[in-house]
Formats: sequence, C-alpha cells, structure tokens
Amino acid sequence: SAIIRMLIRVGIHQLANAIGLIVTTVVLSEMTITGPAFVMAVLIFTVVEVVADPFMTKIAIRSVPALRSGVELVTTFVGLLITKWISSGLQITGVKTWVLATLIVWLAALVAALILPALLVGKAVDQRRA
Repeated sequence: SAIIRMLIRVGIHQLANAIGLIVTTVVLSEMTITGPAFVMAVLIFTVVEVVADPFMTKIAIRSVPALRSGVELVTTFVGLLITKWISSGLQITGVKTWVLATLIVWLAALVAALILPALLVGKAVDQRRA
C-alpha cells in the first residue's frame, strides 16, 4: 500500500542520514555527536530535511531554476544547523567544518539512499523465496 511504501522511504531516508552523520563524524574531527544524542539528531535532521526540501525546491524553481540542483546541499546545511540548535549532542566547529560536513553528509546520505533500497529489497525478495 502507499502508506507502507511511504514509511519504507522515510525509514531508508533516516538510515541514509544516520550513515551520512556517522561517516562525517569519522572523517571530521571538528564534528561530534554524542551517543545518546545521535538518535535525536537523526530524527531532527530527517524531519527538517523532509519538511524543508519541498519548500526550498519550490523557492528555487520560482526564483532561480538553475539553483534547483543545489537545493539538497542547502537542505542538508539547514538540517545540520537546526539539529545543532535543538540538540546539544551535535557539535560542529568552524566554517570549514560546516562546509565539509554539509558536503560529506549530503554525499554519504546520497550514496546510502541509492544503495540501501537495492540491499533491503533484495534481502526481502530472497526471504520471500525461501
């Protein structure tokens, strides 16, 4: 059903964001997430992205259509910024770290979002056949 597909998409989106945040904290020493705050950070980050992305895409299409491809990066930055404001467990220090964190979270989450559905669907199909 449509609701189940939507819940699967949201779950994959959350898992991809979790992977993006983990990869970024491993790569950047100036970005940290405490263990207890990690789950909250992933939830806040995902909600902000899901809510902000359509809004920012609409603004980009109306104002400057060429910026449409950059909306995901802006959404990732906004997600990190709001998550940092709301959650005390996420720390990002310095402009360079903010820029790199935005790029790394976006790229890692993008790769994870491309790979996870194939892995999860493949696993589900294999289980149904067995």
